[in-house]
Parts: sequence; structure tokens; C-alpha cells
Amino acid sequence: MIHVVVSYDVVKDRRRNRVSKALKAHLERVQKSVFEGEVTPKRLEAIRRLMAKLIDPETDSVRIYQLCARCVPALEIVGCGTYVEAPDEDVMV
Repeated sequence: MIHVVVSYDVVKDRRRNRVSKALKAHLERVQKSVFEGEVTPKRLEAIRRLMAKLIDPETDSVRIYQLCARCVPALEIVGCGTYVEAPDEDVMV
């Protein structure tokens, strides 16, 4: 699993709503235009492709930050906000 932070700056409301809705299906919203969470490499690639389809590259931007395992615990929140926990994985015995 990869911990990612995705932020976006989308000019038009309609595109912005589509980007937000698409990210909400995969990640946790932590600020108005910032999503965070754990994804598989395959899911991350799907998010990249989807964002490329949804935005206008001339006016919009999406930033995807991959956090290493050492960096995630070092995350600091100043002010209101909550930490995004990694989902509990089901283990089959």
C-alpha cells in the first residue's frame, strides 16, 4: 500500500465537482481540495489516469504526493483536522 496526498486546483465548478467526486471514491477528504489515504499501486495509477481525463491541463492542476513509510508518522496537523488511519486489513487464517 502507498500513502498518498492528492491536492487539486481546478478552475471550473463542474470539473472541480467531478474531480472531488472521483477522489472521494478512493481517498478521505482532509481539506476542501486535499484528499489522503492508502491505495495500491494499481489504484494509484487508475487515479492518475482519471485525473488526466477530468482536468484541463491548460488551467487546472492535480498534485499527487507519495509519502514513504517513515514520513507518514511524522505528519503534523496544526489546527483542526484528523489523521487518516490506514484501514484495518482483513487477515484470512
